[in-house]
Amino acid sequence: MPQKTNVTPYGSENSKKEQVAEMFNNIAAQYDFLNHFLSLGIDRIWRRKTIQSLAAIQPQAILDVATGTADLALEALKLQPKRIVGIDISKDMLAKGQEKIKPYADVISLQLGDSENLPFHEADFDAVTVAFGVRNFENLEKGLSEMYRVLRKGGRVAILEFSRPHNFPVKQIFNFYFKNILPTIGKFVSKDNRAYTYLPESVAVFPEGKDFCDILLNIGFKNIQCKTLTFGISTLYIADK
Repeated sequence: MPQKTNVTPYGSENSKKEQVAEMFNNIAAQYDFLNHFLSLGIDRIWRRKTIQSLAAIQPQAILDVATGTADLALEALKLQPKRIVGIDISKDMLAKGQEKIKPYADVISLQLGDSENLPFHEADFDAVTVAFGVRNFENLEKGLSEMYRVLRKGGRVAILEFSRPHNFPVKQIFNFYFKNILPTIGKFVSKDNRAYTYLPESVAVFPEGKDFCDILLNIGFKNIQCKTLTFGISTLYIADK
């Protein structure tokens, strides 16, 4: 199932990539608060599970794609790697992240860069992580192919992304909250009219579950696992090279 690319944050003539960078620059100051508040803190549990899925391979070099304010990169410290690199297209999100990683600057570094054109050599990393980022790629397959390229053989990717619950009554509650409550609060706090309306729109068209696993398989990943979290509100995809 090919990714639909017609959903963009602002619907302007700029590319999706440019609009996503603009959106995250706009909401960077309030991003962490809204992230934890709107998810009732459950996002912290999801990130913990994402990092735990890498423990078996004991990664020493980890790349966190679409790192944002570096929450997942900081969680990855629990694996005691020698190097964590976070990359993102939003300079303002990275600025917030730089403040948070200061005590761990000997391990974590952040840099501005394009997830679909990673500035790293082949097999540079033991693991690649992404939390709520692949949904925003302009070209999903290209971004995933880049992750595959920079992974060493035997390395692992862990991708956390929103998904859509399918069972009653979680589906109905989730849809109401996601389409009504979340955008209203997000707009009020962030002062961005579109960011938290784009979120449910982008989730609605994302190829989740088996469709996403098939894309990973076509790129070359193996041992693909798909684990739904919190009644299917999010999904953790794990795959090896």
